[in-house]
Amino acid sequence: MKSNKTYSFFSRSIIFFFVVVVVGWFGWLWWNNSISPVDPKDTTPVVFEVKSGDGVKIIASNLATQNLIRSSTGFYVLVKILGIERQIQAGDFRLNRAMNAKDVAEQLTHGITDQWVTVLEGWRDEEIAAKLDKDLNIPEEEFLKYTKEGYMFPDTYLLPQNATAAAVAQIFLNNFDKKVTPQMRTDATKSGLTLNEILVVASIVEREGRSAQDRPVIAGIILKRLKNNWPLEVDAALQYALGYQAADKTWWKKYLTDEDKKLNSPFNTYLNTGLPPTPICNPGLESIKAAIYPTNSDYWYYIHDTTGEVHYAKTLEEHNANIAKYLQ
Repeated sequence: MKSNKTYSFFSRSIIFFFVVVVVGWFGWLWWNNSISPVDPKDTTPVVFEVKSGDGVKIIASNLATQNLIRSSTGFYVLVKILGIERQIQAGDFRLNRAMNAKDVAEQLTHGITDQWVTVLEGWRDEEIAAKLDKDLNIPEEEFLKYTKEGYMFPDTYLLPQNATAAAVAQIFLNNFDKKVTPQMRTDATKSGLTLNEILVVASIVEREGRSAQDRPVIAGIILKRLKNNWPLEVDAALQYALGYQAADKTWWKKYLTDEDKKLNSPFNTYLNTGLPPTPICNPGLESIKAAIYPTNSDYWYYIHDTTGEVHYAKTLEEHNANIAKYLQ
């Protein structure tokens, strides 16, 4: 009997040990999965907000909802283990799905170091530089050392407040490379122009076109005049050449005079045929697409009336009639 009891105890011990091992193994698998990155390859920035008064459970739930962590329970336990619950701060944080739960938790304790900055379509490099100087204290002259007109892609960016001028310029360039797809680049060459020449056209379209409907038509007119060796005669290029207007505090002179049109500059498309040597601003995606995929029409001329509406003409006579009707 004593031997049987010993055997029974030994059997139960083995079973208990086996259960502990199995539970521990599955627990380790669950824990390891819970704190692993959602997608190690996805470094796309995601803005996550921690509101004032949010507890760890709420934060964990919101992180899971935005697919930034694998398990809200695992994140909650991790924060408790790390002892950083009281160090988590309120505000907006830039996270990504390649971060593991520990990285996410620690990021939420670092405070807010990013600033939203919006760069508008049609701004020239100097206007972007002024915005960054105001919002991030990056000296305008420093930023302009790294810019390339036409390639500073207009968008809304979440930028580190301590970012260097070179780093911010590179962020803009990287976004340009992302938005202007390989297919768009391939299609652009079908026009016989280089990508840079397409951007020159797009920059003119950005400043001259006021709507999604007008931009492809204007692009078609510009490309047709270019192909037939006509002067483009666009105000925006001349405005670019004239530069900053101190009296009006703008880089874009509103009213051009006959004297302005005599300016000796390669950007003066009233005197010179062909494209300006560089883009005249930083065009948005719709203007770039308009330059790549223009609308073919019978029009050779266009003007804007005082309200900004575009009026097209097929002949010089029609064009002069539009000028007399809408601008005089």
